Amino acid sequence: MANLVEMDTSPGGFELVNPYRTNKVDSMDLVELAKEIQKADTFVHANVSNKLQVITEQVRFLQEQARRVLQEAKENADLHHVPCNFVKKPGNIYHLYRRPSGLKYFSIISPQEWGSTCPHEFQGSFRLEHDQSWTPENKMDARTNDQLMINKILTCSNTLSITMGK
Repeated sequence: MANLVEMDTSPGGFELVNPYRTNKVDSMDLVELAKEIQKADTFVHANVSNKLQVITEQVRFLQEQARRVLQEAKENADLHHVPCNFVKKPGNIYHLYRRPSGLKYFSIISPQEWGSTCPHEFQGSFRLEHDQSWTPENKMDARTNDQLMINKILTCSNTLSITMGK
């Protein structure tokens, strides 16, 4: 239903010549006004729905990111608890093996260095990063490339901030 503005016979203290003539409402005008209000309501609803859809997609994306972060944290923690007989140093690659008993351990000897005399089942190679995370061998090149790009961005950013600060 369309709401009309109340009729004021003296707007701002000025008497209208003929308030009934100036405030005359045609029934067709009311129908058009109601249609316009209904159309506006439909557009507002569609606009809000579209914005909420975007937010819903962002929430799903963030949930997936959080799931991946938690999964990576668990994998990193598990690898940090794998026994070894040496001090692990960032930047080095370590090789994970599993004994027949199921016990896993890290070695600095790769499967290629063992050759056919490898005593245990090879599980994978991992590089210990400077942030204490582990990178599997199949992702090392991508991680290195990402780090090079980050370093370039940081270098450009530092140059810009030094230049702009002068």
